[in-house]
Amino acid sequence: MNLKPQDIVFLLKLVANSKKTWTFNKLAVELGMSPSEVHAAAQRAVASGLAYKLEGEIHPNIRNLGEFLEHGIRYVFVPKRGAMERGMATSYVAAPLAQYFPDDYDSTLVWPDPQGEIRGEAFSPLYKSVPEAAKRDAVLYQLLALVDALRGGRARERELAITELKRMFDQYEEGEKP
Repeated sequence: MNLKPQDIVFLLKLVANSKKTWTFNKLAVELGMSPSEVHAAAQRAVASGLAYKLEGEIHPNIRNLGEFLEHGIRYVFVPKRGAMERGMATSYVAAPLAQYFPDDYDSTLVWPDPQGEIRGEAFSPLYKSVPEAAKRDAVLYQLLALVDALRGGRARERELAITELKRMFDQYEEGEKP
């Protein structure tokens, strides 16, 4: 069993949902995946220990997910960078990290998106439907941007991303909307 990038997107969506009831079909629509892709992501997440099943429902294992994101994601799902393109801000350029870095910090990183409002260096999203899913869910967008800071950021960006992810994960565990 090998994890796939959409497994992480699935788990982050569960965190963004803040323990609300969900179905595979509903998540598939919100994430821009097929229901079978979401179901397979759930199975891989449980098998890997990044999620667990309780009374028939799947929940993210926050401790394991946080540990994997902090220590492993940048080695497993390495981002590809490309030419300047129109897209959506990600990593340290997007909320919640944008507040820590001045506008002229470095080049802007974007997920390529023809409807994007800014230009920047192309940064491959975890999964092809991430830009559309992020447009539908602001909390998921923040989580995905933080994960991108872990995937391709420098030490300070990663450190701040870890702090923000822990804060959002703590809110999830307390039953609050991250």
